[in-house]
Amino acid sequence: MKRTTHRSEIVDALSLEDLCRFCQADEAWVMELVEYGVLEPKGARVETWLFRGPNIVRAKKARRLNRDLGINAAGIAMVIDLLEQRDEFRRRLSRYEPV
Repeated sequence: MKRTTHRSEIVDALSLEDLCRFCQADEAWVMELVEYGVLEPKGARVETWLFRGPNIVRAKKARRLNRDLGINAAGIAMVIDLLEQRDEFRRRLSRYEPV
């Protein structure tokens, strides 16, 4: 019996096109997230934009907020900021809680 191996590739960065495909979104939506500061691509021009680690996670989270809750880009920016603040407070609090 032949063994099947699963190969996974670690992705360091995604282009705008790849991010759109990953999030199942169009370029205009991703560009709107960039305008609101939700995503911060590296690169001087749209054609050379690269989205790395945290931006990929934020984009996926933003897409879920938009798709599942109907939140627009401005609302997404606020919600993601609040979620990140909450996570930071939890990290700080965990330092003081006994194990």
